Amino acid sequence: MASAGEEVGRAHLEKIIEPPQLDLPNVALTDQLLFEFLLGDVAWQRGRPELAAQAYLDLAKTTRDPRVARRAAQLTYEAHEFDQSVEAFQLWQQLEPASPLAKQMLVSILLSGGKLQEALPHATVILESDPQNRARSFLNFHSQLARIANPQAALDWILEVTHPYQDIAEGHWVVAQSAQAADKYELALSEARQAVVLKPDWDGAVVLEAQLTQKTNPQQGANLLKKFLESHDDRKEVRLFYARMLLEQKQYAASREEFGKLLQQRPDSPELAFAIAMISLQLGELDRAEQELRQALAGNDKNQDNDTLHYYLGQLGEAKKDDVGALQEYRLVKGGENAYTARLRVAYLLNKQGHLEEARKFIKSTQTKGQSQQIQIVMIEAQFLREANQHEESFKVLAQGLVKFPNNPELIYQSALTADKLNKLDTFEKLMRKLIEIEPNNAHAYNALGYSFLERNIRVSEGMNLVSKAYKIAPNDAAIIDSMGWGYFRLGEYEHSVEFLRKAYKINTDPEISAHLGEALWMSGNKEEAQKLIDDSLLAHPSSDALKATLKRLKP
Repeated sequence: MASAGEEVGRAHLEKIIEPPQLDLPNVALTDQLLFEFLLGDVAWQRGRPELAAQAYLDLAKTTRDPRVARRAAQLTYEAHEFDQSVEAFQLWQQLEPASPLAKQMLVSILLSGGKLQEALPHATVILESDPQNRARSFLNFHSQLARIANPQAALDWILEVTHPYQDIAEGHWVVAQSAQAADKYELALSEARQAVVLKPDWDGAVVLEAQLTQKTNPQQGANLLKKFLESHDDRKEVRLFYARMLLEQKQYAASREEFGKLLQQRPDSPELAFAIAMISLQLGELDRAEQELRQALAGNDKNQDNDTLHYYLGQLGEAKKDDVGALQEYRLVKGGENAYTARLRVAYLLNKQGHLEEARKFIKSTQTKGQSQQIQIVMIEAQFLREANQHEESFKVLAQGLVKFPNNPELIYQSALTADKLNKLDTFEKLMRKLIEIEPNNAHAYNALGYSFLERNIRVSEGMNLVSKAYKIAPNDAAIIDSMGWGYFRLGEYEHSVEFLRKAYKINTDPEISAHLGEALWMSGNKEEAQKLIDDSLLAHPSSDALKATLKRLKP
């Protein structure tokens, strides 16, 4: 009668995968072997895959049992032990030479480890011994070659392997893929075309040829797919690729037509309806886009995420000037990648509708991820208050943000500008100098501080020095060029002033720049031009305080 241990051992051996009619060795199940079997299993169960793999590899060497060798190969592979895995698969192939899986996996392991030359003879054996599955073998090789760090070496390898089999389309396809990875465009296109010649109905070959062709001739690449689909109307994946190619080429109407054909075949697909809606949005067909988005929403079942659809319906509502509808859609976004942005839009629309306190409360309750979003919340709330002319409250919000993020440049800059608005000049200067210390190449900080001196007509030389530093950093910034012109105006150098202010005005016809240029022209003796400039600017900006104040100074 067999012992309990022997029964366990036999049961374990029977569980190992075994094809029929293996040539099994006559090995007695000793206590030592049973212990090693149990050691391997316990190690695997307790999260020690490397120990389990080594135990089974030792057992395979001892027993010469192909079933144990197969198990050792499996465990070493799953444990990511490369050297042991190669040894185990080689042993398995030796003990079970008829197993195609052993050969294939050995090649796979060697290729994944970059051992191309070692894999070559084994790949050759696979192709010679199994002619019926050569095409599949080539595709298997491709999945492994794609991971090799040296694309040229991978290309050289597959060229050698496929050379005897020029009549197999899959071989040319794999060569084309490897050539593309190695930046051998002409070879890749040539091989892809040969694959299509050998197998003209194969989707993969046609798509690859079109993909390669469009690199130099986008329209020709699209035409290849169009022609294929004329005789293969049911190839959904090819049509999807064609639709995306047209979209990438900005052929929006044609792309929408192809997506529409796919939707006819899959009318319950919210993804396709959504894609069509996005194209309609791109084309500016807002009513149609809304209809398509709602179709996508209706097609979603309870297991699918509607957040993206509601978000874009909100975007559509804003584009159609329907703030109420947009607000309703944004509020329905509960999660996903657009949840944070949707909450910002809710706050923005509430504020736009005059519900400032509700907007503040809403945005402050928004969950944030990371410092950047936290700072953005502070900045938006301060902006709402600033737009409502509640500058003191805006400054308090920014000051609270600075307590938490004392060295954030955006917060410092906006706090300084708000302090300037409140005539807190010492605070303004202190904050700007801190910003310059943190960011010594911040042109706008130099400009803001320097311009404040020039505008108040105090410390003019120092102000001019500061805006000159800003100009060296950002010589094409209209606001900084304007500051330079105003600085020369304060220094009484009117010709230089007009020169800079004309340059600024050419870049930006902002009313404040217009006012400065008009005053500089007036003082330089060009009163007629100055009058016309200010009159024209007032027509364009009738509520500009800067223009009105300048006109009052010039013609009291």
